[in-house]
Amino acid sequence: MSKDTRPDMFNYIYGILQNKNCHAYRINGVEDHLHIATSIHPSISLSALVKDIKLATSQMIKSSDLFPGFEGWQEGYAAFTRSYSSLDDLVKYIKNQEEHHKKISFMDEYLQLLKEHGVAFDPKYLL
Repeated sequence: MSKDTRPDMFNYIYGILQNKNCHAYRINGVEDHLHIATSIHPSISLSALVKDIKLATSQMIKSSDLFPGFEGWQEGYAAFTRSYSSLDDLVKYIKNQEEHHKKISFMDEYLQLLKEHGVAFDPKYLL
């Protein structure tokens, strides 16, 4: 994702979340991934929401040539829940993605999160 066109993408995702009666607290990302802090309306499942976001943004990206060379989103995704009391820290973390990933790679951070929370995983699915 180009730094210049990311805000267009984030605003589009914000609109999708609004249409699904979800509340977006923060959306941000870097070249190879994005983060969304949102509450999810009880009428929609997480998997349906991610599917809708991926389908709609793929169409938007391709029709507007927003990110030249975009071939599609990866098959999987990761989702973590956080307590409401830690929302401010989460929003700050998402806001500072570029600085954060200068210190730690996405994959290293992802592996750290999985291990910290005791999530079993098969490394072959992390590529």
